[in-house]
Amino acid sequence: MNIYREYDIRGIYEKELNEKTTKLIGYFLGLHVKKIGSIVALGYDARDHSPKLCDYLTSGFNKAGCKVLNMGLTATPVNYFTNYNEFDGVTQDASVMITGSHNPSEYNGFKITIDKKPFFGEDIYALGRVIAKNLDFHIEDNTTCKTINAKDRYIDFLVKEFEHLKGFDKSFVYDCGNGVAGVVAPQIFKRLGFTCKGLFVEPDGTFPNHHPDPTVEKNLIDIKKELEGEFKYGFAYDGDADRIAFLTKKNSVKGDILAILFSETMKNPVVVGEVKCSQVMYDTINEYGTAYMYKTGHSNIKTKIIEVNADLGAEVSGHLFFNDRYFGYDDAIYATLRIIELIKNGLHVDKRVEELPKVYSTEEIKIETTDEEKFILIDRLKKLLQNPPKNFPHIKKIIDVDGVRVIFNDGWGLVRASNTTPVLVTRFESTCKIKMKEYEKNLNRLILKAKNYDK
Repeated sequence: MNIYREYDIRGIYEKELNEKTTKLIGYFLGLHVKKIGSIVALGYDARDHSPKLCDYLTSGFNKAGCKVLNMGLTATPVNYFTNYNEFDGVTQDASVMITGSHNPSEYNGFKITIDKKPFFGEDIYALGRVIAKNLDFHIEDNTTCKTINAKDRYIDFLVKEFEHLKGFDKSFVYDCGNGVAGVVAPQIFKRLGFTCKGLFVEPDGTFPNHHPDPTVEKNLIDIKKELEGEFKYGFAYDGDADRIAFLTKKNSVKGDILAILFSETMKNPVVVGEVKCSQVMYDTINEYGTAYMYKTGHSNIKTKIIEVNADLGAEVSGHLFFNDRYFGYDDAIYATLRIIELIKNGLHVDKRVEELPKVYSTEEIKIETTDEEKFILIDRLKKLLQNPPKNFPHIKKIIDVDGVRVIFNDGWGLVRASNTTPVLVTRFESTCKIKMKEYEKNLNRLILKAKNYDK
């Protein structure tokens, strides 16, 4: 059951995602799709086992009576894109992207969209429970499908949407990390006439150069070396190209700060952020628009964007969701072009970033626990915060939309349970570096107390 996660299905190939399980996932997902239609589009990332999993899923969907459209090796945003386009006069009812995203090469998984909405949370857990009861159900091989060229349609769309960027004269470097950004980004950048250099653009699911996770500092070493030379800007992508890191020669600009830069060009913007986003983002955007704080996770953010009709969604990690001039899903290649657009229109990135209120913040700090214990610890922490120790910093407010975000006089601390790994995720921010460390120290003591709650 541990492969059925909050946002997607993910596990180790063969050990957890094997032929039997994957065929059953395709079949029972297919029954969901049949409630609204029958057309499912499948795409996959660069991992060696992704085509095999695609065959297994196809067999399951065919057994359920669905028609499968196969887009082959592609990026996650291309997979999402198919849900908003017709192929041979047919509109998709669902799509599944086969990807392990930024996980190690032995992992793989499925990001699922049905009726243009993410399939996640309780729907995924319920799917897992049904499959667990039907492990003896036999599904024969049937890889019948129709091949579609979604990649070229996506490339053509973005080139047309950003034709006005032709002539952009600032040089940049981009790092595909041997992920599937390499199947679309170089062609788009070439057709727009950009002066740029690509690193590790050849898709290779063994990720021979570095791990495809741009939130980890050591994975940005190569692009930072390039920025010491002629290039003014850098872009790095995760394994399936739905997450971006943006760097200048001076700054690594996180997703929440990018949300400010984008929203400043919109009229009365509505922006959805996650609980890890800086208070600077919420305070700044609320001066000229509306910013909502919501749960972490691409499926959660997409759902909230639909609910409040937001223009933009953002996660610190670089998931950026444009509902302004786009379709509301996370797309790192599209985000790249929107950043270039800001620069071409005259934004001095470093200057604007330095003008924002100065705060000190930690990266995400992970505390190892177990999948069984992590949510229990959050519940215990909430109880302990109702009557904190006498020397605990003054609590102004507690936000419990996702874990606990404790608002102090001069900053905040967050503790939340990861929905994908057996860890607690913490982050701390303050206008004072000393107080940031104080908030971290005191909340960590309370986490330790929660761990020893019954002792």
